[in-house]
Amino acid sequence: MSEAEIEKAKELIRLEAQAVASAADQVDESFIGLADLVGQVHGKVITSGLGTSGTVARRLAHLLSVTGTPAFFLSPSDGLHGGSAAAVSGDMLIAISKGGESDELIEMASIMKDRGVKIVAMSASRDNPLAREADYVALVDSSVADPGGIVAMGITLAQGAYGDALALLLMERKGYPWSQVVQSHPGGAVGKHGEELLKVVGGR
Repeated sequence: MSEAEIEKAKELIRLEAQAVASAADQVDESFIGLADLVGQVHGKVITSGLGTSGTVARRLAHLLSVTGTPAFFLSPSDGLHGGSAAAVSGDMLIAISKGGESDELIEMASIMKDRGVKIVAMSASRDNPLAREADYVALVDSSVADPGGIVAMGITLAQGAYGDALALLLMERKGYPWSQVVQSHPGGAVGKHGEELLKVVGGR
């Protein structure tokens, strides 16, 4: 690899680091409003998205569940083939899409809204079809690290960091203990070293 290629790779990583840092600047009253809404859900939290946004949505569902907010991921493709029937009044859909123009996701959100589901759009703007369909919009925009402004790279890292902060805030609000995290995570290093890890956080 040439020096030019090395520098190009480093520059992208630096831009991605800026993308994550920019997510912190977008945490404001609307972030607290989102946490309030999720905290009021008495049903299920469903996350969804397509492509790289779908990967972020699947990760968010996992981390919400791990930290005490039960959630699951539903693909819009499956949602349009009967899966949307899993959503009922009292549930919440967190739909993730940078541009907010994914037809399958918008259609699934519309179906769920008709079923009494609260719709949250995590998007880069309020001016797109998904955002207009939503009851609440969580703005996360960081296209500086998306090559050509097309390939979703940096923004997915920013979305992920935003979702991480949301999951931990909800965990703290609920008083969900680390002992429960360890109890539900018997596999891997967490399961093998859970007792030692709990000592670090005071056994809570």
